[in-house]
Amino acid sequence: MRVDIKTHQDTEQESRENLAALYRLYAKFGWTDLNQTHAAARVPGNPTHFFIKPDEYLMEEVTASSLSVVDLHGNQVSGDSGVNRAGALIHAAILGARPDINYSAHTHTRAGAAVSGMKCGLLPISQHAGMVLPTVCTHPYQDVTSAEDECEALARDIGQNFAMIMENHGLLTCGRSVRECFYYLYYLETACKIQVDVMSSGQDPILLSDKIINGLYFRDGVPEKEPYGVEDWDPQVRWLDKNLPGFRD
Repeated sequence: MRVDIKTHQDTEQESRENLAALYRLYAKFGWTDLNQTHAAARVPGNPTHFFIKPDEYLMEEVTASSLSVVDLHGNQVSGDSGVNRAGALIHAAILGARPDINYSAHTHTRAGAAVSGMKCGLLPISQHAGMVLPTVCTHPYQDVTSAEDECEALARDIGQNFAMIMENHGLLTCGRSVRECFYYLYYLETACKIQVDVMSSGQDPILLSDKIINGLYFRDGVPEKEPYGVEDWDPQVRWLDKNLPGFRD
């Protein structure tokens, strides 16, 4: 059953546990890029601050209590270990631009980076792509740590979307809840994998029609409501409790 995202508000402990769980799912699904990708969660009751993992931690090592806090200018305000500066700025830009968003996730997986380098962008090749395509936007490459207007550009380009292809870089998703953020990340990542597989086969792809895409994405009141697929989050957390326990600590 879908939770009403307009009335449910995470506690600080829930937010910490959710983000730690998301990091551990990065490890499960191979989204880590060594240790260089990241996710963030807005601090409940303090909308100008967010949690992010310290740079030194592997994804599977992150716990609720190990998270650092950063403000919307990308400045670290608490935590014993330093955070990824680029990550802090990227998530500060997204969370600062979208007060409705509480979680954001960024990856540079092999498939995601491959599609980010294609002029065609994400193609309607798969059902997975169709489930996210209407909310996928693009953003040209800049180094967030050196380009003065990069945070402003990220905020502008995300608009009201929930997924972004960062050209020559990787993928980014966001959500009002952690499960919504995870949903968009999983389907975008999988759509990119399928696209790389199909295009590398040398076969001409069969493309979904706009009617099918709109039916897949906009059903049941999305995007005003969360997609029904967000319910897959809870089984993934149960998997973590069984196979990668300790993230709640």
